[in-house]
Amino acid sequence: MDVDVYQEDGVEAGRTATLDPSIFEIEPNNHTIWLDVKRIQAHERQGTNKTKERSEVRGSTRKLYRQKGTGNARVGDAKSPIRRGGGRAHGARPRGYDHDLNRKEKRLARRSALAYKAQDDAVRVMEDFSMDRPSTRELTDLLDLLDLNDQKVLIATAEVETEIYQSAQNLSYVNVREVQSVNTVDILDADAVLFQEGALEWITNVLSTTEATPA
Repeated sequence: MDVDVYQEDGVEAGRTATLDPSIFEIEPNNHTIWLDVKRIQAHERQGTNKTKERSEVRGSTRKLYRQKGTGNARVGDAKSPIRRGGGRAHGARPRGYDHDLNRKEKRLARRSALAYKAQDDAVRVMEDFSMDRPSTRELTDLLDLLDLNDQKVLIATAEVETEIYQSAQNLSYVNVREVQSVNTVDILDADAVLFQEGALEWITNVLSTTEATPA
């Protein structure tokens, strides 16, 4: 599959870039996508919830009244979970929600997400470009020339582009990420993916070659 390459002024460069069929034309694996999205979202959970249990609540450990002969239900101390002000039974404790997938599954998830975007004709390629200074207007004008101004856009850059990133800070529908940091959620959350040529080359080398460097 070939797509047109655009210059940084939004005009076609008169040449095309090839989208690797082993990435952009595969049959998407929905289950692997779900596993990777679950992994990414679980990694973002802080896991700091905590409630005080019986041994942590302040109060006396004295038995409130004798076991038998009062006509009341037997009861222990005031810190019992069944009494107001007592500790929580089986309360939340700090924990990690992280779980991992193997490298092949992570790559398959990204390939599947990109295949969906290719099927929707939502992949664009631009020449590598930089900005001299942050400019939201300049970035919105560029997206407008590419007919992407009314869509959620993921811009995948070949390297860290601070000026482009800062230009998008006031645009809630634009996500600028260095290609090495792009994950399955980033791709699925966008209506269109805009690759710099260097970024497309990098992700092609990583996702299409089984012996590639871990990413």
